[in-house]
Amino acid sequence: MSEVSFADLAQIMRGFQESRVLLTAVELDLFTAVGQGATASEAARRCGTDPRATEALLHAVAALGALVKKDGIFYNTAETARYLVADSPDSARAAMMHTVHLWRRWDALTGCVRSGAPAPRAEGGAGDAEWTRSFIAAMHRNAEMHAPAMVRAVGSAGVRRLLDIGGGSGAYSIAFAKSAPELYAEVFDLAPVVEIARGHIAQAALADRVTARTGDLRTDKFGSDYDLILLSAICHMLGPEENQDLFRRCYRALGAGGRLVVRDFILEPDKTAPKFAALFAINMLVGTRNGSTYTEAEYRSWLAAAGFAECVRPDPAGDLLIARR
Repeated sequence: MSEVSFADLAQIMRGFQESRVLLTAVELDLFTAVGQGATASEAARRCGTDPRATEALLHAVAALGALVKKDGIFYNTAETARYLVADSPDSARAAMMHTVHLWRRWDALTGCVRSGAPAPRAEGGAGDAEWTRSFIAAMHRNAEMHAPAMVRAVGSAGVRRLLDIGGGSGAYSIAFAKSAPELYAEVFDLAPVVEIARGHIAQAALADRVTARTGDLRTDKFGSDYDLILLSAICHMLGPEENQDLFRRCYRALGAGGRLVVRDFILEPDKTAPKFAALFAINMLVGTRNGSTYTEAEYRSWLAAAGFAECVRPDPAGDLLIARR
């Protein structure tokens, strides 16, 4: 990335103001309160908030282009009506609540850098129902967008048994099962997540070929003779030694010729690009004990040490690595 001026740096530093306004609007469900149109007092009553403060927030949200004000009435835009009103078929509010929760972790960044420890209670999310729901909703939305491309890149020909470790909502398992009627998939995740996954699997009418099993990817054995194992958005949660151990257990769970797919942010060798991947390392710093983002060379060394003889990256700029036993 090229150097930026101090004026640009100052603007970036003030960027939290716009972000916080929108996150508060999401947290208060302000866009649902505005609905088909509302005055500030009506929106405040529906949100259960202070009228004066709500009016100031509405004006700020409108200044950002996320609402429109006309003759004293606030209206959603086409985008906010579609994605941020709770009863919209395309509502992403549940997923955006995950970003609301991330704010609290990132606010602790200075202390995390001083101590090397994550934000307080940062890894308690699996036991927190609200945190888990919003996190899985965000991951499900992202996975549904990326799953078709992964299926095309990896291929399902010859795959009979698939294990989706840390599979979350089951979106990838569902996509693979839809691509091949002879494929059976198993989502492996923590108990609160497994319950959510089962709901998505039932909704997809695939309960006969996609199942969900409770387990801890950090410690548990996975089984044996799988044709394909997925690790999608998992490795960044773990430290180098944890990833090496995970790859070894995946190797043992694969049948002869089986493949391991790693989908994650992959840093350039100097770790300053891509920008999103470098910033995501900070997300892991505040949210996990040892997590980070890693380079292709690091992944290749860990896979080789686990016993994998072959590793390819289908797209040199992409986020997939495919290793074969």
